[in-house]
Amino acid sequence: MKNWAGNIRWQPTEVAYPTTEAAVQQLVFRAANDGKRIRVIGTGHSFSPVCPSEDILVSLDRFQGLVQVDQNTCQATVKAGTKLRLLGELLFQQGMAMENLGDIDVQSIAGTISTGTHGTGTAFGTISTQVIALKFVNGKGEIISCSATNQPDLFKAAQVSLGALGIITEVTLQCVPLYKLRIDNQKEQLTDLFTNLEERLSTHRNFEFYWFPYTQFAATKTTDIVEKTEVDQVNFFNYWTEYVLENLTFKLLCEYANWLPSQTKSITRLIEKALPKSVTKIAHSHKVYATQRWVKFLEMEYSIPAEAYHDVWQEIQAAFKKHQFPIIFPIENRWVKGDDVYMSPAYGRDSAYIACHVYNKQDHRHYFKVLEDIFKAYDGRPHWGKMNTWTTEEVAARYPMFEAFQKQREAHDPQGIFCSDYMQELLGVPKRMVA
Repeated sequence: MKNWAGNIRWQPTEVAYPTTEAAVQQLVFRAANDGKRIRVIGTGHSFSPVCPSEDILVSLDRFQGLVQVDQNTCQATVKAGTKLRLLGELLFQQGMAMENLGDIDVQSIAGTISTGTHGTGTAFGTISTQVIALKFVNGKGEIISCSATNQPDLFKAAQVSLGALGIITEVTLQCVPLYKLRIDNQKEQLTDLFTNLEERLSTHRNFEFYWFPYTQFAATKTTDIVEKTEVDQVNFFNYWTEYVLENLTFKLLCEYANWLPSQTKSITRLIEKALPKSVTKIAHSHKVYATQRWVKFLEMEYSIPAEAYHDVWQEIQAAFKKHQFPIIFPIENRWVKGDDVYMSPAYGRDSAYIACHVYNKQDHRHYFKVLEDIFKAYDGRPHWGKMNTWTTEEVAARYPMFEAFQKQREAHDPQGIFCSDYMQELLGVPKRMVA
């Protein structure tokens, strides 16, 4: 098996596709009795080895759909394997929507929250902060329910669990009534962008930008709510930009740059010139957040304190000048509200997220190493689904509630059956605990 990007490959002894919570429970009982370990995979969109298991790999692809909807409170309980794209449509049919989303919707809801996935917007936390209750099967085969009022310490550990507490079966979300968004994609000068960056972050619902290396330009995305009566606006330029320029053409340029790295700067400038100056789209929220991603890449993303953003940005610029990285992928910049979720990269602080991408056929090691050193120097924390080199010591030092998380993990998975070799190294699980 392999993940989406193809950088991680493994061979489990068994792949299970449970269709009920009882079937999930039986898998855990069997693994515990046989001394096997289990990991759960959603869409395999993680770039770090959080999914692989050499024993039992569980897919919840056949465990999708709504369980219960409360129109009065605008809350929805959903099966954990439900993909975000399907979830958006199911909620739409109920007159509801998720408060905020990221720019990819192929992940399962369980995988999304377990890795701390996020969108952008200074008023919004990670997607895990939209979760108000969880149900999971722990390492003892027990079906456990938790929420902010029912076992709150466990709930804070389970909101971003890295799959270390058990197999999530149900997620209850605090949704909002249907809403429409207008997204304005623009090509802008960096100097203009940084002149009023703080104002944009505070006055618009969602804002992010992509910087194209070796240029003075960025592609900005500004999103705001519009009246429900606004007519949908999805035209030729939307499809041209998203499908042709950002995927088909970009794929060819990635191949060219990989074959001839000396042309990197020329290619990035060509990309910048090819981008349209402005493209607008209006649609219901679940049709606006996500974009198509056909070009496969490797990704590293770090959360840094929001107040450190400008210093980190300057260091990144200096690193490009010094090292002349052969990179044409843009660097993505987003902002997220702080939270109180134990293992969330945004724990205890408003955060800026900076994501670095490399075409999956290129050698990423030097580029990622240089930028990761910068992020770490500014108290950075990695997105758990993205590539990183973290050790248990670093996790313990950067996460104030790590011991509290470990206490819950040990209580709910005393045998360590959810701890793969990678999870052992990351969380410091003694090998003697694993059957």
